[in-house]
Amino acid sequence: MEAGGPGTCGGGAETRGSEGRLAPESRVHFRVTRFIMEAGVKLGMRSIPIATACTIYHKFFCEINLDAYDPYLVAMSSLYLAGKVEEQHLRTRDIINVSNRYFHPGSDPLELDSRFWEIRDSIVQCELLVLRVLRFQVSFQHPHKYLLHYLVSLKNWLNRYSWQRTPVSITAWALLQDSYHGGLCLRFRAQHIAVAVIHLALQAYGVEVPAEAEAEKPWWQLIVPPRPGMRFHVFSEDLTKPTIDNIVSDLIQIYTMDTEIP
Repeated sequence: MEAGGPGTCGGGAETRGSEGRLAPESRVHFRVTRFIMEAGVKLGMRSIPIATACTIYHKFFCEINLDAYDPYLVAMSSLYLAGKVEEQHLRTRDIINVSNRYFHPGSDPLELDSRFWEIRDSIVQCELLVLRVLRFQVSFQHPHKYLLHYLVSLKNWLNRYSWQRTPVSITAWALLQDSYHGGLCLRFRAQHIAVAVIHLALQAYGVEVPAEAEAEKPWWQLIVPPRPGMRFHVFSEDLTKPTIDNIVSDLIQIYTMDTEIP
């Protein structure tokens, strides 16, 4: 096994070459994570298991060169493993049939013949490989719970009518889901990603946090009034504006890739 170089992990600025073109590896990872997301939805997976599958995939190829293994086989094994990690178990037969329909639209489910069993054995063996490469560290802290918590706090903080007429929460959630096309989940803390997608959603709709202009600190470093039975808290005290800008820049890069990759 060949370990990938440190520059291959997590995407970011290295996704484009010196001429501004997308690096071939970035194109592959974008397509494969798109497959993971679409297959996950068809398999009925929840948001967290899909996020875990994408993270497992990205983390695996931080350790291993892309040309060492079939990325789609790794993706199928990541879906299978993520189902176990997040206690939403999937049958290998369902993963195989959904994947087969993805690559061959309109095709019938595979027969239980030698080809089917070869694919199944490959998924299981690849799952063991992934576990060894990742040293069995396949549980991750995702931004989803932080995003929900922060949105509830902001909703109580913002003008009610501004909140109701702009889909800030829906947009922030969509931005978070799309972030898994790249390696943000490996490069940044979960709390920071949650704040960054809210920040971008607020900017997109021109929604201002009350009294932010007069405040000494940005809204994500301010103390939030508690709900009944909860303590005062800060969104993310150690988060800086340059970090938010880096996360937003990576998100924009993901959407640029979406327009360039068929």
